[in-house]
Amino acid sequence: MNYTTKEAQSKYDRPDSTKASATLLSAATITGDEVCNMQDEKLGKIEDIMLDLTAGKIRYAVLSAGGFLGLGDHLYAVPWTALKLDKKNKRFMLDVDVERLKKAPGFDKDNWPDMADTTWNSTIESYYAR
Repeated sequence: MNYTTKEAQSKYDRPDSTKASATLLSAATITGDEVCNMQDEKLGKIEDIMLDLTAGKIRYAVLSAGGFLGLGDHLYAVPWTALKLDKKNKRFMLDVDVERLKKAPGFDKDNWPDMADTTWNSTIESYYAR
């Protein structure tokens, strides 16, 4: 398939040059994407991406949930491995119900945790482990 403009191709359908099945997207492209659970309930949207520079990988997606028009949103660091890409619906899926997300360790936009702290990291990883 030959695309002449960026708009003609879905951001989730652009294969990289080495693997036809791989998808490479910029963090700016993913920011703002909807996150839903397996019951098709909207959980929130991706607010930011946290990179582990030592390991060279994405560590967390910061999920913004609750609030109205960006006001009163609560933020949750979700392990990147807990998210699944839903290419068909151009969103991400997280296997957590709404009530469990509300009880998840979170933070507000003006008071971010130290995401490099190993104790904090263990708490987040174990909360979303299945």
